[in-house]
Amino acid sequence: MPVQWIPGDPVFANSYLVGDTLIDAGVTPLIVSKYRDTIRKIILTHCHFDHTAHVKEIALMCKATVYIHHDDASGLVTDAQSLSMHFGSHSPGIVADTLLRDGDHVDDLLIIHTPGHTPGSICILDEASGDLISGDTVFTDGGFGRFDFPGGSLDELVLSIERLSALDIRGLYPGHGEPSRQGGARHVAAARELIRMTCP
Repeated sequence: MPVQWIPGDPVFANSYLVGDTLIDAGVTPLIVSKYRDTIRKIILTHCHFDHTAHVKEIALMCKATVYIHHDDASGLVTDAQSLSMHFGSHSPGIVADTLLRDGDHVDDLLIIHTPGHTPGSICILDEASGDLISGDTVFTDGGFGRFDFPGGSLDELVLSIERLSALDIRGLYPGHGEPSRQGGARHVAAARELIRMTCP
C-alpha cells in the first residue's frame, strides 16, 4: 500500500498516510484537513509530544480511532512522559481507543514493538511492500532515537535495532527527516553499526 509523506516542520514530526490510517499526529489539523474524509484510524509510534500534539483535534475532526502501544498510553495524559513541557504545552489529554502489543495488526500493517526511545515505541511494517514506518527508532541517515529521556534505554534500543536489521525493508519512513523509498535495509544496517559503537 503506498505511503504518503506529510512532512513535519523542524520541531514536530512527520506524519504518514497509509490507506485510511494516519501515522503520528504532530502536524496541524489544517495540514491534514484535506484528508478528513479519508482518515479513520490514527496510529501513534510513541507518546512524545512532537508526534502526538494534535491527535485529539485530528481524531475529532476525522472521527478517527486512536491506537498506541500500551506501554506509552499514559503519555497521552501525562505531561512528564509526553515531554510536552519542552514545547511549552500539555499532553494531548486523550485516552486511546485501542492499546497495541507486539505482533498486532491494524488492517495489513504489522505492529513491531521497538522499545528504547520510549518503553512503548513501535515501528509499523507493511508486510506486502516491505515499507517500514520507524518513528524515532531509526532514521534514514543511519541515526537512531535518543535513549536519555525518561523511560529510554540504550540496551533495549540496541535489541530493537537488531530486530529490525533482520527484516527485508524496502522503504524507510522515519519520524524526522526525509524518507527513503528504496534501500531502507541499508539505513537500518548503518544504525545498527553506529549504535554498536555507542555501546560501552
